[in-house]
Amino acid sequence: MRTDEGYSHALGNRQVQMIAIGGAIGVGLFLGSGGRLQAAGPALVLSYATAGLAAFFVMRALGELVLYRPTSGSFVDYAADFVGPWAAFASGWMYWLNWAFTGIAELTAISTYVGLWAPQFPRWVTALVALAFVLVVNLLSVRLFGELEFWFAMLKVLAICAFLVVGLTLVIFGTSLGGSTAGVGNLVDHGGFLPNGFPVVLMSLQSVVFAYASIELVGIAAGETRNPREIMPRAINGVVWRIAIFYVGSVLLLAMVLPWTAYGPGQSPFVTVFTALGAPWAADAMNLVVITAAMSSCNSGLYSTGRILRAMALRGEAPAFAGHLGSRHVPYGGILITAGVLLSGVALYYFVPERAFNIATAVASLGVITTWGALVFCQLRLRQAAERGLLERPRFRMPGSPYSNWLTLGFLALVVLLMPFADADQRVAFLCIPLLAVAITAGWRIVSSRRDRSPLDQ
Repeated sequence: MRTDEGYSHALGNRQVQMIAIGGAIGVGLFLGSGGRLQAAGPALVLSYATAGLAAFFVMRALGELVLYRPTSGSFVDYAADFVGPWAAFASGWMYWLNWAFTGIAELTAISTYVGLWAPQFPRWVTALVALAFVLVVNLLSVRLFGELEFWFAMLKVLAICAFLVVGLTLVIFGTSLGGSTAGVGNLVDHGGFLPNGFPVVLMSLQSVVFAYASIELVGIAAGETRNPREIMPRAINGVVWRIAIFYVGSVLLLAMVLPWTAYGPGQSPFVTVFTALGAPWAADAMNLVVITAAMSSCNSGLYSTGRILRAMALRGEAPAFAGHLGSRHVPYGGILITAGVLLSGVALYYFVPERAFNIATAVASLGVITTWGALVFCQLRLRQAAERGLLERPRFRMPGSPYSNWLTLGFLALVVLLMPFADADQRVAFLCIPLLAVAITAGWRIVSSRRDRSPLDQ
C-alpha cells in the first residue's frame, strides 16, 4: 500500500514556500545563538556557514528524491526503497525521537517565556494550553495547519528582516550603543576572531545543527502538495539563500553590532541588541516572536510525526493505531501518540529546569543527524540505481554527487564524535546512542519475527 494514500492535496505554493521558510528559521536561532556567541565568539559564524553548507546538500538530496517520488512518508519510504526495511524502521523512529524531544524543548521554552509576562501563572498549564492548541489545529485539517504555519513563518521572517535592516544600518553608520560602537571592528577587537580557540567552534556544531532542524519538513509536505514537481524545486532552492541571509547573516551582524561579550544564554541576542539601542519594547516583541517560533515547531512536529508514524504503521513497524486516518484525511493516530509523549515529557522541566531545554535539544539533534544522513545516503543509492539503468534520475539533482554525499556524511559523523568532548548536556545525549541502538535493534527483531509468522504483503 502506498503510504500517502488517503491524504488531501490541500497545500498550495504559498503555504509550501512558507513551510520551507519556517523550517529554515527555528527557535534555535532565536534562543540558542546568544549562549553560543558567548562561548565561541565571532567565529561562531564559521559553524553556521559549515552546517549551512551541509544543510544545502541535504536539501538538494531531498529535492532529487521528492522529484523521483513525492510521498508523505518522505525519507522513511526512500530508506525502504533504496536501503532496506530495517533502514526505514531505524530512520523513522529516530526522526520521531527528534520531534518528540524537540517538542519537549519547545513546550519548555513557551512556558518559560510566557512566564516573563505572567510569573505567577503555572508553567505546566501554559505548556498544556500550547500543546492543546497545536493538537487541535493538526487534528482538524492539513489546510488549517498550512495556514497557521504560513502566519507563524511570516512573523518569524518579519522579525529577522527587521533585525537585519536595523543591524546593517547600525554597522554602516557606526552607531554607538551599549558602551561600544557598531562596526566590523567588533569581529576582532575583543580578543580576536577566535577569542576562545577553534575547538570551541567545533563543539558548537551540534547545537548549530539543531538550529537548522526541520528544514526537511518541506519534503514530508510533498505528499499533500498540489503540483509537487513544480512547487518543490522552488521551495528547496529557496532554503539556500535563507540559510545565507537569515542564519549566517544574522550571526555575523550580531557579532558586528555589539562585542561578543555582550551576549549570553539568558537572553535572546536580538533582544540584547534592541535593548542596547534603547528600545525597551523590543523585549516584549521578541518574546512574542520566540513563543511563536516554539509554537510553530510544535505544530510542525505533530504534523510530520503523524505522517511518518502512519507510513511506518502501514508496514507494521509502528503501533496499528498510528495508521488510522480520520474523515478529514488527517492521521490522527500518529498525531495523538506524539502528543501523549510531549505531554509526559514536560516532566523533564521539573527534574532539571535549568538544563531541560539543552538536554532535549541535544538528544533531538541525534534524530536530526540520522534524518539528514538517511536522505543523503538514499540519494546516493538513487544515483547508483540510475547509473545501472534501473530508474530515470530526475533533472533536479544534488550538485557534486557522489563527492558531496560523502563530505556531508563525514561532517555529520564528526558532529556526533565531538559530542562527548563538549558540555555535560551533549554528553548525556551521546551516552543515549547505545541505548537507542539496542532499543531499535530489539524493535526491528520483534517486527521481523511478526512478519515471519505472518507472511502477508507488507
